[in-house]
Amino acid sequence: MKTCLIVIDGQESFRQRPYFTTTDLPAYAQAQNTLIDGCVAQGIPIVRIFHVDGPKTADNPFSQESGHVKPLAELHDFAPAATFVKGRHSALVGTGLDVWLTQHGIQKLIISGIRTEQCCETTTRHASDLGWQVDYCLDATLTWDMQQLDGSTLSAADIKTRTATVLKDRFATICSPAQVLERATH
Repeated sequence: MKTCLIVIDGQESFRQRPYFTTTDLPAYAQAQNTLIDGCVAQGIPIVRIFHVDGPKTADNPFSQESGHVKPLAELHDFAPAATFVKGRHSALVGTGLDVWLTQHGIQKLIISGIRTEQCCETTTRHASDLGWQVDYCLDATLTWDMQQLDGSTLSAADIKTRTATVLKDRFATICSPAQVLERATH
């Protein structure tokens, strides 16, 4: 089965947001880099997705004009098979990614990147609904604490647990980097 790693929004833009912390960054970077290096070694294509939206001004970190729409410094360099820019949560909306995947005979997607519960989860659900098999590499996703409606904090760890729970066996197989790389050879 032809597989492709999707690295969603692993970009410097997030470092400019007030919620950005480095608490979980080292673990994310290690897992993401394990996937990148493993896919490069196995000849698995890697697609890079960047998120761009909002005003086209230098003070908007998600605009090309800011200079922050570039790979996160902690991630290993790789030559992407393709790069797409999105303005929606799903990497499959309006980018041409779906066409590229179909043209290249991709049947299984490995989802990784930033944010766990937002663009990574949304792309996973969308891809599953369109018929792709999805391995969701929870360790190779990153998110941050969020404020709930009652003002209390929902921790990044709890967000990741919730995401894994709602995706598991319905939209994706939840895998570690080692499991993803092992499954990619079958």
